[in-house]
Amino acid sequence: MIALTLDRIAEITQTAIGGSARPDAIVDGPVVIDSRQVAPGALFVALSGERADGHDFARSAVDSGAAAVLASRPVDAPHLLVDGGDEEVVAALARLARHVAGELGDPARAGATAEVIGVTGSSGKTTTKDLIAQVVERMGPTVAPAGSFNNEIGHPLTVLRADTGTKHLVLEVAARGIGHIAHLCRVAPPRIGVVLNVGSAHMGEFGGREAIAKAKGELVEALPKASEHHGRGGVAVLNADDPLVRAMSSRTAARVVLYGTAEDAQVRATDIVMQDDGAPAFTLHLRGRRVTVRLGLVGAHQVSNALAAAAVADELGMDIEDIAAALGAATPVSRWRMEVTEHDGVTLVNDAYNANPESMRAALTTLGSLARDRRAIAVLAHMAELGEDGDAEHEKVGEFAAEIGVAHLVVVGEPAEGIAVGAERVADRWNGESIRVPDAEAAAEAVRERMRTGDVVIVKGSRVAALERVIDLITKGDDQ
Repeated sequence: MIALTLDRIAEITQTAIGGSARPDAIVDGPVVIDSRQVAPGALFVALSGERADGHDFARSAVDSGAAAVLASRPVDAPHLLVDGGDEEVVAALARLARHVAGELGDPARAGATAEVIGVTGSSGKTTTKDLIAQVVERMGPTVAPAGSFNNEIGHPLTVLRADTGTKHLVLEVAARGIGHIAHLCRVAPPRIGVVLNVGSAHMGEFGGREAIAKAKGELVEALPKASEHHGRGGVAVLNADDPLVRAMSSRTAARVVLYGTAEDAQVRATDIVMQDDGAPAFTLHLRGRRVTVRLGLVGAHQVSNALAAAAVADELGMDIEDIAAALGAATPVSRWRMEVTEHDGVTLVNDAYNANPESMRAALTTLGSLARDRRAIAVLAHMAELGEDGDAEHEKVGEFAAEIGVAHLVVVGEPAEGIAVGAERVADRWNGESIRVPDAEAAAEAVRERMRTGDVVIVKGSRVAALERVIDLITKGDDQ
């Protein structure tokens, strides 16, 4: 974080200095919510979690080097006190992040040093955020969240990692309802906004794709006008292949850049082929030039993610040849998203972080591409928050798994029952087997009993299913 005195932070956050805190003490270390991550000069943010109360670790945080504690009740340590509970602590954190973003990257300020890039979509946010960060890192120091640190706590904490040397701040913004993305954009106003897709994720919470599109579009509405801010006007990077995303062009005053396979996309892919390792290659078209891109990331859906990253890099001044090289060198960063490993001659794909109908189809398509002439095994759990369409969507996934020729379909948990039902409905044209199991341990055992050298196994389900453990259980089973 940029260096600030405690009295200045108190002013920004609207808090009161308490305990043995010195107003002239300097905070120039990380801002953290885990006392184990404290470093000299840190600000420790005490929240009352489900398993532990951060206030109980205030003293140890200061003993480890924290300059002060941001707290909702007095603690035996130098602190900044808010009037209220956790909600007000988070609000104070947001005010501090907004100040730092204003100093470093607010497009309304001449002399701002950091480019702020926001990324949203129903699926692919984290992978695309990681791609963008890896590409633009070649042009200067870049800050991006770890994993899916994209909510009202993770977002400001990421912003506060930036300092005066930061050139790019790549932020993933998520929504659980209308107004959430707008709030995050007020914390760190982006100049470039990327919208990937509008899918079925959180359909139960939003009520329909139109409502999801309304929420995702808050990102492009937050962008500055194309002609404003000292030659650094707003840019909306929109997926031309998704009609609901394309339609967002009417909701922004920023300049619109379309990417995709559509002929009118300014950043376009043609000649898409799948390589033997499951990673795609394609021809990238940009500003009248073309170049071949060979990705190291697995899955045909990575082409769209790569095009979004290419569009951002181009807007920041990167040459097409350099973009292609950076995309080709990019590797998986966040855990449990198309992680490919080998074990005893079996290819294991851990894509267990989350799931919705679109990402399920993408994962199964990738499985089919990887397997080719090999046997495919799919371990699938339920997709959460689909609302009244949940049963039908699960059955469609099962049918699709059968259509691509999955040899063994392992369905985990009662909420995923529809996946097995869908596959069995087309049993007359499917030679595979469906297996119902209660949990990750049983799923791993089912796979271990059936897998043989040359097989390809993919694991996918919603976060609440915690299927990421399946791969570990499979690979470590010999030692248990």
